[in-house]
Amino acid sequence: MNTDTTKPDTMQTRLNELAIRTMCYDEGDPKRIQHLIKVHYFARLIGMSEQLAPEVLFILEAAAIVHDIGIHICEKKYGTCDGKHQELEGPAVAKNILSETGGFTPKQTERICWLVGHHHTYHDITAIDHQILVEADFLVNIYEDNLPLEAIRKVRQTIFKTASGIELLDKMFLQTYSPSGN
Repeated sequence: MNTDTTKPDTMQTRLNELAIRTMCYDEGDPKRIQHLIKVHYFARLIGMSEQLAPEVLFILEAAAIVHDIGIHICEKKYGTCDGKHQELEGPAVAKNILSETGGFTPKQTERICWLVGHHHTYHDITAIDHQILVEADFLVNIYEDNLPLEAIRKVRQTIFKTASGIELLDKMFLQTYSPSGN
C-alpha cells in the first residue's frame, strides 16, 4: 500500500477509514451518521468548487467527518450537546479517532482538531477550511432543523461567504423553499 499521505488515492483511503471509524463510534445513532455524511459531502463539494489545494481539502474533509464527534460525550457529561460543549469536548475525541485511523501528520491532526473545536464559532473566520466547514454544517442543519425562511436569509447574509456555498444555499432553500415541505 502507498504510504505517501499526500497522494490523492492515499488521502481518499484515509478519509474512508476515518469515516468508517467515526460511524463505528456513532454506532446505533443513524441521525448522527447521516449528518456527518451530508456535512462531509457538502464540505467536499464546496471545497472542490472553490478549488482548494489538495492538502487543505483533505484536512477540511477529515474535519467534516469528525466535526460532531463530541456529541455523545457531551450528552453523557452535561446532558446537552450544544455547540459550545461540542467545541470543548470534540477535539480530544477527534484526536483519538485520527490516531487510531493513522496516516495523519501531527500538523494535520492539530488543524483538524482546531476545526472541530471551532465549527460553531461564526465570528472572526479567517481561513477557508473553517468557512467551508461552517457553511456545510449550516446547509445540513437548516434542513434538519427546518429553519424558517427569515432565519435562512439571515444566515445567508451573516454567515455564508463562498460563492459555492451561497449558490447551494440559494438553490436549496431560497428559490422555492417552503418550511412545511410544500
